[in-house]
Amino acid sequence: MAKKNSPQQLAYTTVSIYDQTYHLTGQDSDHIRRLAAQVDAKMRAVAAQGNTVDSLRVAVLAALNLADELAQSSGADARKGHNRAASLRGLLDEVLEADLKTGS
Repeated sequence: MAKKNSPQQLAYTTVSIYDQTYHLTGQDSDHIRRLAAQVDAKMRAVAAQGNTVDSLRVAVLAALNLADELAQSSGADARKGHNRAASLRGLLDEVLEADLKTGS
């Protein structure tokens, strides 16, 4: 699972998103787990509504849904919304890059 490190150090956190295991790094393992759970839930909801089995397409559609939710909720605090979007975009980029490297 996760190694507990001091707040300044990056911890490795293992999460499962849409039946794939990812080893992510960050300062807050609990936050990473919560984000991964949100992404997993959104991907499963998208997959249940659609007829695609391509996990990349499901991931992109889930990302669009999350971005839309973020845009709607961040009207009062645009800076916070932009920071959160950048964080989610970084996590999505990391997941997609890992898929490209492993050929998944």
